Amino acid sequence: MPTIDAFDLKILTQLQANGRLSNQDLSDLVGLSASQCSRRRIALEQGGLILGYHARLAPQAMNTEMVAMIEVSLVNHEPARSAAFEALVLGEGAIIDAYKTTGDADYTLKVAVAGLDELNGLMGRLASSGAIGHLKTAVVLQRVKEAGLGAR
Repeated sequence: MPTIDAFDLKILTQLQANGRLSNQDLSDLVGLSASQCSRRRIALEQGGLILGYHARLAPQAMNTEMVAMIEVSLVNHEPARSAAFEALVLGEGAIIDAYKTTGDADYTLKVAVAGLDELNGLMGRLASSGAIGHLKTAVVLQRVKEAGLGAR
């Protein structure tokens, strides 16, 4: 992992808030020349500290207004079973985040779907995989803070 200094941290913080900043705008915010900012940004990207640049879309833009959190407990922890479950997760477009966790559940999934019918179908596909012993679902009522930002 590359060593980062205070300027790198400022660059990362600014880009996290607005990934569309030009090098000139970024340099004005962090107090470096545009060429220094550009070199540092490239180094941060190549060092794996900037994973990508993404647009934050309104849920209705992708017809995914319903968000749910699903806690998953596997039948057992055999490596093959875990690998099969993770492959299933990677193939499901409705699953937008997946975390292997400690506690009561083995995984926590964040899913975004059009509505209850689509959520029910996803739950059925997960349950029929043979890898899952228990599912616990909570439907999100309000997005208070998402992606580090207050919801709109």
